[in-house]
Amino acid sequence: MRNVFLIAYDICDDQRYRRIYKHMCGAGDPLQYSVFRCALTLVELQRLKDQVWPLMKQNEDRVMIVNLGPSDGRGDACIECWGKPLTEVAERKVQIV
Repeated sequence: MRNVFLIAYDICDDQRYRRIYKHMCGAGDPLQYSVFRCALTLVELQRLKDQVWPLMKQNEDRVMIVNLGPSDGRGDACIECWGKPLTEVAERKVQIV
């Protein structure tokens, strides 16, 4: 079963930031620069942790993981965003016949 995780990180070094960003892009969808929405099984989450942990400097960097619940439950419904949409809405043209 997949759960939705909100993963945010604060990485002090640009090179470490880029490496972690690449791992995160493979695991989920970016909501903001350092915030991702990831639908993962517990095994996939552990694999991601195992990949990211060695890239971090524990005394300088921080990663926060929030379990929002099952992806078919409240996982997506509990994310609220204001301003620019998470996904771009396609422009539609109306044609009256």
